[in-house]
Amino acid sequence: MAFEGLADRLQNTIQKIRGKGKVSESDVKEMMREVRLALLEADVNFKVVKEFIKKVSERAVGQEVMKSLTPGQQVIKVVKEELTNLMGGEQSQIAVAKRPPTVIMMVGLQGAGKTTTTGKLANLLRKKHNRNPLLVAADIYRPAAIKQLETLGKQLSMPVFSLGDQVSPVEIARQAIEKAKENHHDYVLIDTAGRLHIDGELMNELKEIKELSNPEEIFLVVDAMTGQDAVNVAESFNEQLGITGVVLTKLDGDTRGGAALSIRSVTGKPIKFVGMGEKLDALEAFHPERMASRILGMGDVLTLIEKAQANVDEEKARELEQKMRTASFTFDDFLEQLSQVRKMGPLDELLKMMPGANKIKGLNNLQIDDKQISHVEAIIKSMTKAEKINPEIINSGRRKRIAKGSGRTVQEVNRLLKQFEEMKKMMKQMTSMTKGKKKGFKFPFM
Repeated sequence: MAFEGLADRLQNTIQKIRGKGKVSESDVKEMMREVRLALLEADVNFKVVKEFIKKVSERAVGQEVMKSLTPGQQVIKVVKEELTNLMGGEQSQIAVAKRPPTVIMMVGLQGAGKTTTTGKLANLLRKKHNRNPLLVAADIYRPAAIKQLETLGKQLSMPVFSLGDQVSPVEIARQAIEKAKENHHDYVLIDTAGRLHIDGELMNELKEIKELSNPEEIFLVVDAMTGQDAVNVAESFNEQLGITGVVLTKLDGDTRGGAALSIRSVTGKPIKFVGMGEKLDALEAFHPERMASRILGMGDVLTLIEKAQANVDEEKARELEQKMRTASFTFDDFLEQLSQVRKMGPLDELLKMMPGANKIKGLNNLQIDDKQISHVEAIIKSMTKAEKINPEIINSGRRKRIAKGSGRTVQEVNRLLKQFEEMKKMMKQMTSMTKGKKKGFKFPFM
């Protein structure tokens, strides 16, 4: 995951100062030395690092910290606030035109994931904002670009406007906007051409499309894994085209994350969205404060809640809660729960969003293989209806049949049955404890 190395270094550094009842100027200097090294190793622009350290140091040795009852925690608060400011302060909302359609130009170099990101953004606009976007194939130079966007359109059941590769991109953009008005599309996403490097020809074409389409947003798509090059690309595109925001792709990869911390300071333009995976729903709005919390090991509960709200069926969740209370939880319910949790994303990433997760030993190295969950699903689906409702009837013969039907081993079947039984016992205990508390029962430690 992005920022992993930076997060580890910063969390170890702030841990030393967290519980201090008294913080001296030398303590702050030592901490800032560690923070500086951590940021530089994460490939953050050295000018950005210098300014960040200066701001934190000035505030950390100021009256608000030194005279506080918990100076160690106050220093951490200062670091978090300045880290949030470094990435833009507040979430930057996507623009909406006074008169539809809202035109968005997607620009960037080849290989950054621009076409895929165009599809992801259209999907997000429809799912989260109830919009009706039109995708526009205006990259006529890369042979597979038009076909790629049309394939994405089919996967999303979304219209793609294309005039082939013999019509100029400017004319394609003009006709696409007319089409959008006719068919009442409220967003037009223009997938423009990229190059292997920035050149005059590319920029002139983009400027012509900008002049004709008068876009509300010009999103630069950059690959987070390119490090400082991403910042240089952003700076160049901004100078020549006047971008309105940045979309960082591959932020879920093994990247140092310095680009995300540098782009806002260097260009003055916000990071609007981040790509967190290959799936078409793996695009998230960028929240500077939440990202700062994740980097410092404070979790990201709000994003976790949003993922749950977007992917978990509320009605089924209430039914499940009732079953857990009455201890009537079955393997069918367990299967339904697994399905809903999988929709939220990789389990190891979800766990890292929980506050205090950084203190769980080995969590950063934890990788929950999606295949393991598929194996569990296969075992449950190989059970009969009676076996799912009442696992106690599953004898040795039935276990062999379930193992054979799911392509798993008898040992795996035994392990799942044992884990399920333990989980049901735990639910029963929690239910009885809750009931006891309501009747005036006091726990020994309360």
